[in-house]
Amino acid sequence: MNYIPGKIEAAGPPPGMRVPLGSEAHKILLCRALLDTHDPYTPALIDWPDLEEETRQKIVSLPIWDMAVQTEGRTGLFVQTFADFVTDHELKTALEMDAFEEKRHKIVLADMVQHYGIVLEPEPPYIKPKDAEWAFMRSGFSECIDSFFGFGLFKIAKDTGFFPPELIDTFEPVMREEGRHILFFVNWVAWWRRNMPWWRRPYFELKVWAVWVFLFWERIDMAKGMGDSTKAQENNFTLNGSKDLGVEVSFPELAAICLSENDRRLAPYDARLIRPKFVPGMIRLVLRFMRKTPAAA
Repeated sequence: MNYIPGKIEAAGPPPGMRVPLGSEAHKILLCRALLDTHDPYTPALIDWPDLEEETRQKIVSLPIWDMAVQTEGRTGLFVQTFADFVTDHELKTALEMDAFEEKRHKIVLADMVQHYGIVLEPEPPYIKPKDAEWAFMRSGFSECIDSFFGFGLFKIAKDTGFFPPELIDTFEPVMREEGRHILFFVNWVAWWRRNMPWWRRPYFELKVWAVWVFLFWERIDMAKGMGDSTKAQENNFTLNGSKDLGVEVSFPELAAICLSENDRRLAPYDARLIRPKFVPGMIRLVLRFMRKTPAAA
C-alpha cells in the first residue's frame, strides 16, 4: 500500500509564537502536526511474530476483532468523504492523510487476523454518508472515546505480558496514529467553529451535541448487545476489557491508567494544540463523584 503524502507549502508558526484558536496559524499548525509525523510503514511488509499456541489462543479469543475491522473500514470512508467535501488546500491535504492512515489500520488488522487464524463475521457494506460533516464528527468523537480507553488497555496488555513484546512493537505505530488523529480532530473542531459564518454556528453546536447523544445511545445499544451476548461482550470491551486480558482492575484503577496514558501519548506534540477534554473531563468528574459516595468510602 504505497502512498505519497500531499504537501503544504506554508511553514508552521515558529516555537514560542502565540497561536490563537481559529487563526490561520492554528490551521497550519494542526495540519503540519499530522503531516510531519506520518509514519510511512507498509502493512504488507509487517513481519508478524510467531506466537506460542497458548498466547495465540488468548489473542484469538478477544471479542474485539470484528468491531475493530469494521470500525476502521467505516472511519476511513467517513474521513475520506469529508476530505472530498473540503476545499481548503491545507485541510484537504491533512484529511487525505488521515483517511489513508485509517484505511491502513483496517489493512493491518485484516492482515493480522488472517495470519493468526482469527475468523471474522462477513463485513457489512460501507455506505458513503450523505452528510460529510456529520460523518467526520461521528468518527472523530467516537475515536476520542475509544482511543482514551484503548490507550489504557494497551498499557495493561503490555505490562501484564498478555501481548508479547513483538506484538506490542508491531501495534505501537497504530496507537501513535490514533493519538495523532484525535489531536488533529479536536483542533479541527476548534478551528472549524471559529471560521464558519456566525449564523451557522448555532446549528453546528446542535450538531455536535447531537453526535454525542448519538454516540451515547449507540453505546447503550452496544451494552445491551441487542440480545446477542457475544455482541455485547465485543462492544463492551473498552470498559470491561481488562477482564478479557486476565486482569481484575477496578474502574478507578482503569480510569487512572487511561488518564495517564492519554496524557503521555499526547505530550510529545506541540503544546499550542489543544487536547481532547470532554472524555477525560467526564472521567475525572465520575472519579470525583465516586470518591464522595459512601460506597466508595
